[in-house]
Amino acid sequence: MTNAFVTLVTNADYAMGATALARSIRRTGTEADIVVLQTGGVEGSALAPLETLGCRLVEVEHLPLSDAFNERHARKNLHGAAPFTKGRKPDFHTPLDNFCKLRLWQLIEYETCVFIDADALMLKPIDQLFAYPEFSAAPNVYENLSDFHRLNSGVFVAKPSAETFANMLTALDQPNAFWRRTDQTFLEAFFPDWHGLPVFMNMLQYVWFKMPDLWDWESIGVLHYQYEKPWEKDHPKADRLRPLIDLWHAFYEDREIPALSSLPKPGETP
Repeated sequence: MTNAFVTLVTNADYAMGATALARSIRRTGTEADIVVLQTGGVEGSALAPLETLGCRLVEVEHLPLSDAFNERHARKNLHGAAPFTKGRKPDFHTPLDNFCKLRLWQLIEYETCVFIDADALMLKPIDQLFAYPEFSAAPNVYENLSDFHRLNSGVFVAKPSAETFANMLTALDQPNAFWRRTDQTFLEAFFPDWHGLPVFMNMLQYVWFKMPDLWDWESIGVLHYQYEKPWEKDHPKADRLRPLIDLWHAFYEDREIPALSSLPKPGETP
């Protein structure tokens, strides 16, 4: 059996993100497959670059969840009940789409999968994660160290299993169930003894200005652009995150990637 890096594309914006991610994965020289779960809401032209990069495209449907569950987790209702107070989610963010990540457990042709959100880049080889246990994820640390007890589902290690997937569906859609951060909150509850990955395996972009002493370019395996996306035009934090945004565009446009050691540190002028 083989291993795979897996991401999820639900619209044209995330297809852009996945293209940059796939290019960054290819540059590491990994022999693992790259699988793109896509919900069918993306035009073929947006997916074409991923096919060119040799990604395996797998069309998936939304999970078979109750109408009441879907209503509670619709964008307006979820963001109203559990607003984001630390950053801004873009207009194309659709909470119900996030649960499609769980379709990864249906990829039973793979022994181990490492899921990576489409708004991320792989900056160095991380194939060692295929040897980690299920369920492994990095902590949701981007503001202070007190968040080490919470996981971030932008990068995680999983073992596909039809049985696990079925158990997830049963646990997910309980009466009045409300997952305030969708798949992330659910996975934390479903795997209460989750194994912690180093923060550098899912370095959240806000660390750049919230916890600058933690930033070390040469240690970062995956850079995750949580909240505002690097392809958005002039988003509210663009000036503060300019070196990170410029790096994303270099991958997306398939340009020469600068040595990580040459990149500015937080607080330095590029």
